[in-house]
Amino acid sequence: MSLTEVAPGVWTATARTWSTLSTVVVATDGRCLVVDPGITVAEVRVLAAEIRERGWRPVAGFSTHPHWDHVLWSAELGASVPRWATPAAVRTAVTHRADILAEAHADAPGHDPRLVGHLTPLLADAAKVPWDGPRAVVVPHRAHCLGSAALVLPDLGVLVAGDLLSDREVPLLDLDAADPVGDHQVALTRLEHAAEEHGVRVLIPGHGTVTDATGLRDRLAADRAYLFALVAGGPFDDPRLADAWVAGEHARQVLWARGGRPVGA
Repeated sequence: MSLTEVAPGVWTATARTWSTLSTVVVATDGRCLVVDPGITVAEVRVLAAEIRERGWRPVAGFSTHPHWDHVLWSAELGASVPRWATPAAVRTAVTHRADILAEAHADAPGHDPRLVGHLTPLLADAAKVPWDGPRAVVVPHRAHCLGSAALVLPDLGVLVAGDLLSDREVPLLDLDAADPVGDHQVALTRLEHAAEEHGVRVLIPGHGTVTDATGLRDRLAADRAYLFALVAGGPFDDPRLADAWVAGEHARQVLWARGGRPVGA
C-alpha cells in the first residue's frame, strides 16, 4: 500500500480489502489532512510511516461517514489529532459504538478501540473542514447512511466522494431510511452540482479507482441507471454486479424494492 499523487498535493493509497482508498491532502508546509484511512492495522501503519518518511505531519482527519471502515485511525497518525465528521456521523458512531468495534474486530482485528470511531463533530453549519491547508468544502447528504458527507477541494479540482460513485460497488442504500432511493438520488445531484461549481477534475471514491471528470460523469450515469432499474424491477446491466459481495448487497436491495424485508435485516 503506497501513496500515489492524483492531483497536486492530493495523494491516495489503496487497501487490499474492498479496494478502499485512503486520501491524504498535503499543505505546502507538510501539514496534512487524512481522510478515511484504512483498512487493516498493518495498512494504516504503512500509511502513517510513508507520511512520516515524506516529512509530512497529520494535523486533521475526516471521516466521510460512520461505517467502521471509515472511522479507523492509528496513534502513529497522531492520537490527539481532531478527526472531523458531521454531527450526525458523530452521534451515530457513539450510538452504534459496540457494533462498529465488533465489525472492525471481525474484518480488521487489532485496531486500538480507543481510537476507532473517536470523531470530532463539525459545527452544524460548517461549510468546510477547519484546518489551515487547502480548502476542503463539506457536502453533507443522506445517502448510504446517516451522517454521510463528501469533500470538495476547490483549489485542487478534487472530489472525495466517500461510498458513492464507485466503479466497484453499485449504490448501497440505507434501507433503514424513509426514502433510500430518493436520498441517494438527491445525494448524486448534490455531488454533481458541487463538482460543476468547483471545477472538479479528479474523483476519489471510497472504494474502487480514481477517475477524471469524464469518469465522474460516467459513474453518475451508472448509479442513476442502477437506481432506475431497482425501482422499475430491472433489468440490470451493471458490470459491478459480477462481484459476489456486491451481488449479495444487490439481492437485499432488490428484495427491499419488491416490498420484502431485506435478508439479514
